[in-house]
Amino acid sequence: MHRLPIFAATTALLLAACDKTPEPSGSSPPPSTSASPSQTAKVTNPPKAGPGEIAWDTPAKWKEIPNPNAMRIATYLIARQEGDPDDAEMSVSRVGGSVEANIGRWKAQFSPPKPDSGKRFERDIAGLKVTIYEVSGTYTGMVIRGQTIQPRQDWALLAAIVEGSGGDPWFFKLTGPEKTVQAARADFDSLVNSFHPK
Repeated sequence: MHRLPIFAATTALLLAACDKTPEPSGSSPPPSTSASPSQTAKVTNPPKAGPGEIAWDTPAKWKEIPNPNAMRIATYLIARQEGDPDDAEMSVSRVGGSVEANIGRWKAQFSPPKPDSGKRFERDIAGLKVTIYEVSGTYTGMVIRGQTIQPRQDWALLAAIVEGSGGDPWFFKLTGPEKTVQAARADFDSLVNSFHPK
């Protein structure tokens, strides 16, 4: 009988198999090579959101914060001016309907609006159509940083809607106490002037 040679051959095969490093399977995810947020350079615009990307330069004084919901591409906090009760906030999104529908909705969020507010301008920046809208008064919009608020007197909205890049329009909406929003006007204008197709 040849039991010993068969046992030895089987043992040799098992030892050889143990010496091999297993190959990764097709279903196994590759090892992550991305750096942590603290290791990456700060970018001036948010992650991609579909076709027709644009880019912009974020004002240095604005602080990017986590988005309160999945509908937003980016959210920035603008520090309040002395005497104002709250910080202002800039939200960036590509959802919410047409230019006219958004302007109508924003106007309705101020009840009543101040008599001299509700101004609208249109500009061409780097081949993009940009509609600027501003309104102030008693703000009755429902959500600030993900939380329902009570009506706020002496608030303002300053917004830019960007078309012409393909895909849905981009909505940049700055809301907050009127003094803080007005103090951020130069930074807002700088951001708008930096718009360009990506």
